[in-house]
Amino acid sequence: MNIECRGEQLILSKEKAIYWEREKMLIVSDLHIGKSAYFRKSGLQVPHTVGLSDLQRLSLLLKTYPTEKLLVTGDMFHNNMNSDAAAFAEWRKQYPDLQVILVKGNHDDLKNEDYRALDIEVHTREVISAPFRFVHEKPTIQDGYFNISGHIHPGVMLYGKARQRLRFPCFYFGSHCAILPAFSVFTGLYLLRPEAEDDRFYAITPDRIIQV
Repeated sequence: MNIECRGEQLILSKEKAIYWEREKMLIVSDLHIGKSAYFRKSGLQVPHTVGLSDLQRLSLLLKTYPTEKLLVTGDMFHNNMNSDAAAFAEWRKQYPDLQVILVKGNHDDLKNEDYRALDIEVHTREVISAPFRFVHEKPTIQDGYFNISGHIHPGVMLYGKARQRLRFPCFYFGSHCAILPAFSVFTGLYLLRPEAEDDRFYAITPDRIIQV
């Protein structure tokens, strides 16, 4: 779905990403690379294909959109270097010309040398590229920038004609902030409710994005 935000054209992908055409930038949040391996180490039987599926979807997006920059609004990794992170390192080698930018989230605990080895540009608080500010958590202070964040894994509830209730991940756009859905399939949902009349929700269904 194509939308306009602060005079910029953005494409919302059902693969849970935003493509900013002018900057040739792909924007995602909450990949949680390493989470499935972390749970397996703790004794939970999470398939190793979970992390590989996310990387395959990322590759599909890079093939679909002419991308020079991949910007992650936090929680790119989950915990420390492990087998899932090693798989990402192999994936990264396929895209040596891709600039990868990370605004650190609360789960991004890799060592500085790990980020350097993966050729990831790391920012601890924010990245500003007017008219947008990219952060991990939705800011409480409003200024001239439109904030794009992640962190809470937003979702909405849709109701069917026969009283069915279905939960879907979503993009949220308010007057001063957008919240991206979690990119990883291995995450939960936090159901959002409108805070103002101009709030926009874009639900990600299996076959398309719909505004609700």
